[in-house]
This record gives sequence, structure tokens and C-alpha cells, in this order.
Amino acid sequence: MQSSVEETDKHTVKLTIEVDTERFGKDLDRAYRKVAQQVRVPGFRKGKAPRRVIDAQVGREAVLGEFLEDSVPEYYREALREHELAPILDPDIDVEQVEEGKPFVFTATVEVRPRLTFEERDYKGIRVERPSVDVSDRDVGGLLDRLRDRFAELEPVGHPAHKGDYVVMDIRATVHDEEVPEATRPDYLYEVGSGEFVPKLDDELEGKRAGEILKFNETLPQGAGQWAGREVSFQVLVKEVKGKKLPAADDDFAKTASEFDTLEELRQSLREQLGQNKERAADAEVRDRALRELVDAVEVDLSDRLVDQETEQRVLSAKGRAERAGLTLEQVLEMQDLDELRFRADARAHAIRAIKADLALEAVARAEDLKVSAEEIESEITALAQAVGREPREVARTLERSGQVVSVAGDILRRKALDVVVDHAEIVSEGEGRAADEASVEAEEPSEPPEKDPPEGRS
Repeated sequence: MQSSVEETDKHTVKLTIEVDTERFGKDLDRAYRKVAQQVRVPGFRKGKAPRRVIDAQVGREAVLGEFLEDSVPEYYREALREHELAPILDPDIDVEQVEEGKPFVFTATVEVRPRLTFEERDYKGIRVERPSVDVSDRDVGGLLDRLRDRFAELEPVGHPAHKGDYVVMDIRATVHDEEVPEATRPDYLYEVGSGEFVPKLDDELEGKRAGEILKFNETLPQGAGQWAGREVSFQVLVKEVKGKKLPAADDDFAKTASEFDTLEELRQSLREQLGQNKERAADAEVRDRALRELVDAVEVDLSDRLVDQETEQRVLSAKGRAERAGLTLEQVLEMQDLDELRFRADARAHAIRAIKADLALEAVARAEDLKVSAEEIESEITALAQAVGREPREVARTLERSGQVVSVAGDILRRKALDVVVDHAEIVSEGEGRAADEASVEAEEPSEPPEKDPPEGRS
């Protein structure tokens, strides 16, 4: 098979593909056999009718249609791989020659993603600041307090309920005196300010004491069964207000909460844990910053269709996350004090940066001649399967059927490209880079010229 490519318009190319006579003949034979299996021809066993009979009974156009449906996509994908093109939409196919005994010729016009070309200087030597990984006593103290909070006990308090306190209460929810089981809770222990029930409950509980009765109306959110979206009347009896009592930070607590015998040993362990966490976070931040620096240097003209596709995909993903949480996208945006116009504008801006990042990393991969092995793809699929609790073979079959294996390989390739960028980056400690920049600016600024003495004879 031979193919050529020419640019016909901005972001659009035309592939001319010529399939040699031998391959065309074999694939056309396969189409005839497939059609023969689908029809019954008197006097012939199923699948054994000769071509001339199939042409007479079914029509040559039907066979050619089967051939075009089965074989043209395969030829087209081969041509895309040969010329390293990434289409945005399905192509417009135009058959130019389809005669037995001659090569099969067709064209495919399609909009494609742009390609970047990088030299080493474009992606090597990027300067990146690495965040500090120092662990302070305050950091250790904060983690220790969170650990103590996990072992805290609840005890009655004399003050009114405030955010962070716990309230034991009876909640009765009704609609026109009919009880709503999904929202009725006897002896319900609830943390004030957690937002885990209807939003208005937290406001109503603030400042209330044991024995008080609250009455209010509120609309039930998604996930409340048949009552979702309906206004419900609530009556709440506050039975008890409790607060957390943290255990003392001493050796006894260390023995209870850990394998250590002393508080000092526990603190040292927490310090090491925080240090490891900060190291991992700093490594991730260095990768993010290196990619941002790389993307900021990219100048590429993106088609509106490509950006629209990526933007819409992000909107659909946001809708899916909202639905899994039992909400609509509109409800999520309202909670975040965003309108849909602003949300879509933000999604579009992120889409543009994501596309530029992919194009830049793909350019690095080409410059470095990076490849993805079958073992790497298998390892990635195994990790995906573990994440979703499925068998690797099942996930692999799903990805192959949907064509997503290519996406998996692309993700690995871009990750390896970013490894190259980070490995060759100039990494400086946070603050050191800014100090160096300021010193460089100061060194470049011309000093004030000295005042000249007046010429002789002039006062």
C-alpha cells in the first residue's frame, strides 16, 4: 500500500491511498465470502455461491459496500500511522478507482491535530523551583493533634452548639404530615458544620442548647429517593450537645496510638512521615512546574473544533462526577458560586493548556525517539485493573474493543517524555531561583553615572 499526504486547508490534510492489486483482490474476495455467508442461493451450499451468482442475486454494489466498510478503515488507519497523523473527526472518503485487476485508490480528507517540532534547547535546561521539604515543629504538632483527634472522646458540654461540636437529636421530616423515612433520624449524632445533612440544619443548630426544638423547611437534594427536589418540613429536638475531649499528648497516648513507647519516638516517626510526604509532593510539583514552563513556551495555532472537543469532554466529565455524587452539574456550580458561562470559560482555558501540554510532550517524545513496549502497556493495564477491581484480561479486552489501547500507550509515552524534561531540568530550591533572578537584574541595571566636575574656568 502506498500513500501520500497534502495540506488542503488550515489544520486539514488530504490522504491519497493506493492499495496494490494483489491486496485489493484478497480483501474483495473476503467481502464476497462474507456476503455469501449471509444469503441463501438455491443450488449452492451456504457460503459457496460463486461471484457471478452473488452479483446476480445480491448485486455487486452490496459486495463493494461490504468491502468499503471492512477494508477502507484498515487502509486509512495504516496511512495515519505512516504519516503520524492524529485525526480530530471522521474523514470524508472519496473512492477514485475500484476496478478488479487495478489498484484500489481512494482519498481521505480529515482535520488533524497540529504537530510541534522541538530541538533539544526547547525542552532541556528548563529552570524549575523545587518546594521546600523542611519539616517544622509546627508541622509535627499539627499531625500529632490530628492523630489525637482520632482518639478523642465525646463528652457533654455546657455551652451552646457551635461548629465542630456534636449534637444528639431526633429529626422528623414530613410532607403534608406524611413522614419522609429517608430524612427522619431518631437519636442522630451529627457534627455541626459538616454539611452531611440538609444545608439549613447547620445554620439552625448554631447556638442551640439541649432541649430546644427547631422547625424549618428545606428542599431535599438528589439521592433522597422519591422526595428528591421536594420541600420538606423538619422538626428537630436537640437532646444533647457534646464536644471532643482530646487525650493528653504523653507517653501513654504514644503507646495507645502507635507501636512506640514514648511521645518523643512517636514525634520522630511523624517527622519522618511528613518528610517523605513532602518529598513526594515536591517531586510531583517539580513535574507540574516543568510542564507549565514547557507549555508556556509553546506557540501553536489550535483549531476551534479541537478545542471545542476537549472542552466538551471536560464538561461531560464534570457532569459525570456530579451525578455520581447524587447531584446535577448546576447544583455543583451553585455550591461553588459559579455560573455555567464562567465554568465553560474555565473549562476551555484548561482544555487549551491540556492540548498544548500533549502536543509539547509528543514533540519531546519524537525528538528523543521514545517508544512504548508491550510490557509497559501490560503493566499499565494491570494497574488500571487493580484500581477498578477488575481482571487485567477483562480490562485489556475492553480497551482493545474500544480502541483505547492507543490512548494508554499515548499516556505512557507522554509520561516518559516528561521524565526526560525533568531529568534535564535545572532544579533549584524554592526562593533560590527568585534570588538569582533579582541578582541578575541588579547586575544588568546600569549604575548612576558619576557627576562630572565643571570645566575649568566655570564656577
